[in-house]
Amino acid sequence: MFNEETENSMSQLLNEYDVKKLTRGEILKGTVLDVSDKEASVNINYAFDGLISKEELSADGKDPRDVVSIGDEIDVYVISPNDGEGYVELSLIRALEIKEKEDIKDAFNNQNNIIVKIKEEIKGGLIAYYGNVRVFIPGSLASRQRIELSTLLGKDLEIRITELDLRNNKVVGSRRAIEEEEYNKNKKAIWANLKEGEKTKGVVKKLVKFGAFVDIGGVEGLIHISDLSWERVNKPEDVVKEGDMVEVFIGSVDRDKERLSLILKDVAKEPWTVHSSDLKEGDIVEGKVVRLTSFGAFVELFEGIEGLVHLSEITDDNIVKSSDVLELNQKVKVKVLSINKEDKKIALSIKDATESSKEYLNYIDNDEEDGTSLGDLLKGFKFE
Repeated sequence: MFNEETENSMSQLLNEYDVKKLTRGEILKGTVLDVSDKEASVNINYAFDGLISKEELSADGKDPRDVVSIGDEIDVYVISPNDGEGYVELSLIRALEIKEKEDIKDAFNNQNNIIVKIKEEIKGGLIAYYGNVRVFIPGSLASRQRIELSTLLGKDLEIRITELDLRNNKVVGSRRAIEEEEYNKNKKAIWANLKEGEKTKGVVKKLVKFGAFVDIGGVEGLIHISDLSWERVNKPEDVVKEGDMVEVFIGSVDRDKERLSLILKDVAKEPWTVHSSDLKEGDIVEGKVVRLTSFGAFVELFEGIEGLVHLSEITDDNIVKSSDVLELNQKVKVKVLSINKEDKKIALSIKDATESSKEYLNYIDNDEEDGTSLGDLLKGFKFE
């Protein structure tokens, strides 16, 4: 009877516990039985319970009660099958480290992203941790944009592992790889939806001698200097500055070469449209000299509308170049010789305007000498 009871007890013990021999380095499943400020005891479904010291619960010396709670199911690493006091010596840190390294290896092989905690800024980059695994993020890979690395300290950051050598504890991550991928996805969608003539908003990113580059939400386009304003522009910075928010029209779109032209000047205020009825051949108007060339001078009649005074139409005197008799910004009277609205070209004459003025003055002088005034000549005419 006694032998039968003993045999049943042993059988029950064998069923309840895994009595196989434990070896150092094994990873077991366990349930937390008790926690104090110094350690935690764990049921590992073995003849003896396991014990995790404070040092093996967390790397930063946290109170064990802040790390685990009674009833928690955790993975543990076997440090020693017998600590000499009837317990199995276990480690939570080492179990997590093995699992974390497996996670990192899997993320690297499958190009998946992981979340790390940024802990420190060092020369050349940032130090982050995935659990207890140290990850280095070079400064050039911290973002697609230029940023202050210190702004990332203490933050959780999604990164992609770009280099991995666990044997030598070399783990390199990149945030930029993720941002570049997202940028390229957004860029494709933006290029697909661009329509010529549409109005959109953007930010001036860079000024160059020939214009300004503007980001319209993931795609950069160029505003050529001639499309910054209807007026003549000498330097892009006379109109816009880096960082300015601007409203632009979409000009030409080349999706194959990913080239985009933008227009800042308002197409509805195109000078030739606004002033089309204000100029007629034969009119004498005042303008401003805006450009001097070897073959003549360009005179601005309205903002954005210029005409050419050929060298032969400046004066009857023999001159070699326009600057012999004209200066920039000089106000001059000109006669409209011809208008080509299709090509937006106007031919002007200064000498004809001057001669007309002289003829008018001579006419008045002669009238006065004859005792006949201009008023006398106009008597009898009705004006409506």
